Amino acid sequence: MTANLPPKRSAGRARTLRPAGAPTEPPDDIQDAYLKRALAELGELNDEIGAAGAHSGGADLPVMSSGSPQAHIMLLKWGASPAERQEGVAFFGRSGTAVLKSVERLNIDPLALYGALCVKLEPPGFRADWLAREIQVVMPHLVVPMGDRTLAALDGLDLPGAEPLARDPGRAQRWTPSTDVIWVPDIDLCLDEQDAKREFWTAFRAVGEWYQAQPPF
Repeated sequence: MTANLPPKRSAGRARTLRPAGAPTEPPDDIQDAYLKRALAELGELNDEIGAAGAHSGGADLPVMSSGSPQAHIMLLKWGASPAERQEGVAFFGRSGTAVLKSVERLNIDPLALYGALCVKLEPPGFRADWLAREIQVVMPHLVVPMGDRTLAALDGLDLPGAEPLARDPGRAQRWTPSTDVIWVPDIDLCLDEQDAKREFWTAFRAVGEWYQAQPPF
Protein backbone atom coordinates (compact mmCIF):
# COMPACT_ATOMS: atom_id res chain seq x y z
CA MET A 1 0.00 0.00 0.00
CA THR A 2 1.35 3.39 -0.93
CA ALA A 3 2.23 5.66 1.97
CA ASN A 4 1.00 9.24 2.21
CA LEU A 5 -2.10 8.78 0.12
CA PRO A 6 -3.97 12.02 -0.54
CA PRO A 7 -7.08 12.68 1.56
CA LYS A 8 -10.40 11.39 0.33
CA ARG A 9 -12.92 13.76 -1.15
CA SER A 10 -15.65 13.22 1.44
CA ALA A 11 -15.25 13.83 5.16
CA GLY A 12 -17.71 11.07 6.06
CA ARG A 13 -18.29 12.32 9.60
CA ALA A 14 -21.44 12.60 11.71
CA ARG A 15 -23.38 15.82 11.36
CA THR A 16 -23.76 18.17 14.31
CA LEU A 17 -26.84 20.21 15.12
CA ARG A 18 -26.51 24.00 15.03
CA PRO A 19 -28.58 26.60 16.87
CA ALA A 20 -31.30 28.16 14.75
CA GLY A 21 -29.95 31.12 12.83
CA ALA A 22 -26.32 30.24 13.47
CA PRO A 23 -23.95 30.77 10.55
CA THR A 24 -22.97 27.62 8.68
CA GLU A 25 -19.58 26.71 7.28
CA PRO A 26 -19.29 25.65 3.64
CA PRO A 27 -18.89 21.86 3.32
CA ASP A 28 -15.33 22.19 2.03
CA ASP A 29 -14.37 24.22 5.10
CA ILE A 30 -15.83 21.56 7.40
CA GLN A 31 -13.95 18.83 5.56
CA ASP A 32 -10.70 20.79 5.75
CA ALA A 33 -11.22 21.34 9.48
CA TYR A 34 -11.73 17.60 10.07
CA LEU A 35 -8.65 16.79 8.01
CA LYS A 36 -6.44 19.30 9.79
CA ARG A 37 -7.57 18.05 13.18
CA ALA A 38 -6.99 14.42 12.20
CA LEU A 39 -3.52 15.20 10.85
CA ALA A 40 -2.62 17.09 14.02
CA GLU A 41 -3.85 14.32 16.32
CA LEU A 42 -2.09 11.61 14.33
CA GLY A 43 1.04 13.75 14.34
CA GLU A 44 0.90 13.92 18.13
CA LEU A 45 0.47 10.15 18.32
CA ASN A 46 3.38 9.52 15.95
CA ASP A 47 5.57 11.90 17.97
CA GLU A 48 4.71 9.94 21.11
CA ILE A 49 5.54 6.65 19.44
CA GLY A 50 8.79 8.06 18.11
CA ALA A 51 9.75 9.37 21.55
CA ALA A 52 9.02 5.96 23.06
CA GLY A 53 11.34 4.40 20.49
CA ALA A 54 14.10 6.88 21.28
CA HIS A 55 13.98 5.91 24.94
CA SER A 56 13.41 2.17 24.53
CA GLY A 57 16.91 1.23 23.50
CA GLY A 58 15.55 -1.07 20.79
CA ALA A 59 17.11 -1.37 17.35
CA ASP A 60 13.86 -1.11 15.40
CA LEU A 61 12.28 2.13 14.26
CA PRO A 62 8.54 2.76 14.64
CA VAL A 63 6.34 1.54 11.79
CA MET A 64 3.85 4.27 10.99
CA SER A 65 0.46 3.90 9.35
CA SER A 66 -0.25 4.59 5.68
CA GLY A 67 -3.19 6.07 3.83
CA SER A 68 -5.70 8.85 4.36
CA PRO A 69 -6.49 9.87 7.97
CA GLN A 70 -10.13 10.15 6.91
CA ALA A 71 -10.34 6.73 5.24
CA HIS A 72 -13.56 4.72 5.39
CA ILE A 73 -11.76 1.36 5.77
CA MET A 74 -8.94 0.60 8.23
CA LEU A 75 -6.84 -2.46 7.41
CA LEU A 76 -5.18 -3.72 10.59
CA LYS A 77 -2.32 -6.23 10.93
CA TRP A 78 -0.60 -7.45 14.07
CA GLY A 79 3.05 -6.70 13.40
CA ALA A 80 5.53 -5.57 10.78
CA SER A 81 7.25 -7.61 8.09
CA PRO A 82 10.98 -7.06 7.51
CA ALA A 83 10.17 -4.74 4.59
CA GLU A 84 7.80 -2.68 6.75
CA ARG A 85 10.37 -2.41 9.52
CA GLN A 86 13.01 -1.31 7.05
CA GLU A 87 10.83 1.40 5.50
CA GLY A 88 8.92 2.32 8.67
CA VAL A 89 5.59 2.18 6.80
CA ALA A 90 2.69 -0.22 7.37
CA PHE A 91 1.62 -2.35 4.39
CA PHE A 92 4.84 -1.64 2.50
CA GLY A 93 6.09 -4.49 0.33
CA ARG A 94 4.37 -7.80 -0.43
CA SER A 95 1.35 -7.38 1.83
CA GLY A 96 0.58 -3.92 0.45
CA THR A 97 0.97 -5.10 -3.13
CA ALA A 98 -1.35 -8.06 -2.50
CA VAL A 99 -3.95 -5.82 -0.86
CA LEU A 100 -3.90 -3.32 -3.70
CA LYS A 101 -4.35 -6.10 -6.26
CA SER A 102 -7.33 -7.39 -4.29
CA VAL A 103 -8.76 -3.88 -3.95
CA GLU A 104 -8.47 -3.35 -7.70
CA ARG A 105 -10.39 -6.55 -8.37
CA LEU A 106 -13.11 -5.48 -5.93
CA ASN A 107 -13.46 -1.94 -7.33
CA ILE A 108 -12.59 -0.32 -4.00
CA ASP A 109 -11.13 3.17 -4.21
CA PRO A 110 -7.57 2.93 -2.76
CA LEU A 111 -8.12 6.38 -1.25
CA ALA A 112 -10.71 4.77 1.03
CA LEU A 113 -8.00 2.68 2.76
CA TYR A 114 -5.88 3.28 5.84
CA GLY A 115 -3.31 0.67 6.87
CA ALA A 116 -2.11 0.26 10.46
CA LEU A 117 -0.35 -2.18 12.78
CA CYS A 118 -1.19 -3.23 16.31
CA VAL A 119 2.53 -3.42 17.19
CA LYS A 120 3.97 -0.13 16.04
CA LEU A 121 7.26 -0.42 17.92
CA GLU A 122 9.36 -3.19 19.49
CA PRO A 123 9.73 -2.71 22.42
CA PRO A 124 7.21 -1.99 24.00
CA GLY A 125 5.11 -4.16 21.67
CA PHE A 126 1.34 -3.84 21.51
CA ARG A 127 -0.08 -0.72 23.17
CA ALA A 128 -3.87 -0.76 23.35
CA ASP A 129 -3.99 2.97 24.09
CA TRP A 130 -2.12 3.81 20.88
CA LEU A 131 -4.46 1.69 18.77
CA ALA A 132 -7.59 3.05 20.46
CA ARG A 133 -6.47 6.63 19.88
CA GLU A 134 -5.71 5.94 16.24
CA ILE A 135 -9.13 4.40 15.63
CA GLN A 136 -10.85 7.30 17.38
CA VAL A 137 -8.98 9.81 15.20
CA VAL A 138 -9.56 8.06 11.87
CA MET A 139 -13.12 6.99 12.76
CA PRO A 140 -13.33 4.31 10.03
CA HIS A 141 -16.68 2.88 9.03
CA LEU A 142 -15.08 -0.56 8.68
CA VAL A 143 -12.08 -2.19 10.40
CA VAL A 144 -10.54 -5.28 8.80
CA PRO A 145 -8.45 -7.14 11.43
CA MET A 146 -6.07 -9.66 9.88
CA GLY A 147 -5.38 -12.73 11.98
CA ASP A 148 -6.42 -13.97 15.41
CA ARG A 149 -4.11 -11.77 17.51
CA THR A 150 -5.31 -8.68 15.71
CA LEU A 151 -8.95 -9.61 16.29
CA ALA A 152 -8.26 -10.22 19.99
CA ALA A 153 -6.51 -6.86 20.30
CA LEU A 154 -9.43 -5.08 18.66
CA ASP A 155 -11.96 -6.96 20.77
CA GLY A 156 -10.10 -5.93 23.93
CA LEU A 157 -10.31 -2.20 23.30
CA ASP A 158 -12.62 -0.37 25.67
CA LEU A 159 -14.38 1.83 23.13
CA PRO A 160 -17.85 3.30 23.75
CA GLY A 161 -20.62 0.95 22.66
CA ALA A 162 -18.24 -1.79 21.48
CA GLU A 163 -19.79 -5.24 21.10
CA PRO A 164 -17.93 -8.60 21.32
CA LEU A 165 -16.34 -9.78 18.10
CA ALA A 166 -16.26 -13.31 16.68
CA ARG A 167 -13.72 -15.08 14.50
CA ASP A 168 -16.08 -15.34 11.55
CA PRO A 169 -14.25 -14.96 8.23
CA GLY A 170 -15.84 -12.62 5.75
CA ARG A 171 -18.90 -11.68 7.83
CA ALA A 172 -19.62 -8.04 8.59
CA GLN A 173 -20.15 -7.59 12.34
CA ARG A 174 -21.38 -4.46 14.07
CA TRP A 175 -18.63 -3.46 16.51
CA THR A 176 -19.51 0.06 17.62
CA PRO A 177 -22.55 2.16 16.70
CA SER A 178 -20.59 3.63 13.76
CA THR A 179 -18.09 0.91 12.85
CA ASP A 180 -18.34 -2.59 11.37
CA VAL A 181 -15.67 -5.31 11.46
CA ILE A 182 -14.82 -8.01 8.91
CA TRP A 183 -12.23 -10.55 10.09
CA VAL A 184 -9.85 -12.04 7.50
CA PRO A 185 -6.79 -14.31 7.85
CA ASP A 186 -3.33 -12.83 8.45
CA ILE A 187 -2.16 -11.75 5.01
CA ASP A 188 1.52 -12.20 5.92
CA LEU A 189 0.86 -15.90 6.53
CA CYS A 190 -1.11 -16.37 3.32
CA LEU A 191 1.24 -15.17 0.61
CA ASP A 192 3.31 -18.33 0.10
CA GLU A 193 0.68 -21.06 0.01
CA GLN A 194 -2.09 -21.38 -2.54
CA ASP A 195 -4.82 -22.68 -0.21
CA ALA A 196 -4.06 -19.93 2.30
CA LYS A 197 -4.22 -17.32 -0.46
CA ARG A 198 -7.61 -18.67 -1.48
CA GLU A 199 -8.82 -18.52 2.14
CA PHE A 200 -7.71 -14.91 2.44
CA TRP A 201 -9.30 -13.91 -0.85
CA THR A 202 -12.61 -15.59 0.01
CA ALA A 203 -12.85 -13.64 3.26
CA PHE A 204 -11.50 -10.36 1.88
CA ARG A 205 -14.05 -10.39 -0.93
CA ALA A 206 -16.64 -9.46 1.71
CA VAL A 207 -14.85 -6.13 2.16
CA GLY A 208 -15.68 -5.31 -1.46
CA GLU A 209 -19.28 -6.37 -0.98
CA TRP A 210 -19.53 -4.19 2.12
CA TYR A 211 -17.99 -1.23 0.28
CA GLN A 212 -20.29 -1.51 -2.72
CA ALA A 213 -23.36 -1.72 -0.47
CA GLN A 214 -22.62 1.56 1.32
CA PRO A 215 -24.52 4.73 0.45
CA PRO A 216 -22.43 7.75 -0.60
CA PHE A 217 -20.48 9.00 2.42
